[in-house]
Amino acid sequence: MIQLQTRFAAAEPGKMILKLCKHFRHKVPAVFDASRGEVDFQPGRCVLSAEADAVHVFIEGADEAEIGRLKYVLDDHVRRFLRAETLELDWQSAAPPIC
Repeated sequence: MIQLQTRFAAAEPGKMILKLCKHFRHKVPAVFDASRGEVDFQPGRCVLSAEADAVHVFIEGADEAEIGRLKYVLDDHVRRFLRAETLELDWQSAAPPIC
């Protein structure tokens, strides 16, 4: 299992989690509230958690292809929802989030 994490600044992290998860749940299962969201991308999953001024993103997938798809989806949606075309998420190795 490959696990990566990143974070991005957000004026209202809880609202960003709600917005992303509501959007994703139209196609895949998502469970969320204003402080945390979990999206089952089948394959792979994403966990979003609110920080004071940012959103922490954790993804995991079985192989590089799955991780590549997850990174693409998250990069694309975060850029569009923040209206920040030049935003580059800095993905790093990660341990699973504490539930």
